[in-house]
Amino acid sequence: MTVDLQRQTALLGWYARHARRLPWRAPTGQLADPYGVVVSELMLQQTRVDTVIDYFARWVQRWPHWQALAAAPLDDVLAQWTGLGYYNRARNLHRTAQTVVAEYGGVLPRDVAALAALPGLGPYTVGAVRSIAFGQPAALVDGNVARVLARWYGLRHDPMAGTGKAQVWQWAADHLQPATAACQHPQDWNQALMELGATVCTPKQPQCQQCPVATGCVAHALDLTLAIPPPRQRTTVVPIAACYYAVQRLPQPQDRDGILVLLGKRGEHGRWAGLWEPPGAEGPDAAAQMLTFAEQCGLQAQRPLPTLVHVLTHRRYAVQATAGTLGDRPLPDPAHWGYTAWRWTTVAEALANTSGLSRLGQKIVGLLAAPPPLL
Repeated sequence: MTVDLQRQTALLGWYARHARRLPWRAPTGQLADPYGVVVSELMLQQTRVDTVIDYFARWVQRWPHWQALAAAPLDDVLAQWTGLGYYNRARNLHRTAQTVVAEYGGVLPRDVAALAALPGLGPYTVGAVRSIAFGQPAALVDGNVARVLARWYGLRHDPMAGTGKAQVWQWAADHLQPATAACQHPQDWNQALMELGATVCTPKQPQCQQCPVATGCVAHALDLTLAIPPPRQRTTVVPIAACYYAVQRLPQPQDRDGILVLLGKRGEHGRWAGLWEPPGAEGPDAAAQMLTFAEQCGLQAQRPLPTLVHVLTHRRYAVQATAGTLGDRPLPDPAHWGYTAWRWTTVAEALANTSGLSRLGQKIVGLLAAPPPLL
């Protein structure tokens, strides 16, 4: 492929003028902190930039470097991740920190093979670290870059799968040929591609009139920007029925914060591993299981809470929640109900952004804080 050097110069100039100021970004022409690049890239996977900004700031304030993160308890790491979802990203980040400290003296390795061996660092993240943090001419392709390149060259295949994916990765690498502006400034070039896709070459309403490189774009020339890339097949969403109990405890002499709510901690495997939630069950017999749980606990003053829906990428939860007050019986063994521990907390603490609850768990607890419906 012949690289369009004018296109590279135009895009780099546009990025220097219009790049958003983000806390993990370095000024144009400079390299970013490797730790900040890894943290931000793992947070940004399947999460909006606006959401990540506050999370990133809190994270680096608490754990400003690899050593601090490696020494942190996993429970604290998961709690700090509350609300970002896809909690394996947090586990991988924690494991990466421990590996960097144990095997590399607290300095992120520059070698591509060593980077790729770190937990959670796939080809895109490795390319981001190599280019943005180390200034190496390494290609990267995320959804934004794939869309930009697909439109530039008129790709009619899905750029995120199969032959289309291989093609856009090849184009991304071709742009970093020696003696090109992109090769000389790989950190700016890769971020410029991502920025163009995020702010101008958007999926549904591309702003071609504002694009600094619209000239020469095949999709723009053929008026096919809304057809390229082609729509992806919808993911099949599996419906799941679930039942949960919001178990409250009336104030005890040792309680200083009023009514408390019961939480169970999930095990270290499966969905929401290591997170806290009100006791619950899912599947066809979920209601029967939770009825047994209520009987074992001697729950009193039971009342149904509004049904809620919680959607994950591949699953749609229809949740029936019930509130109840703990009687005078002891709590059952948490292991019998799929948990590793119980804990009591206030509603306000459970809804905090560092509570360590799953988002579904926070929704259920939130029903307790919501005003009752008008009759």
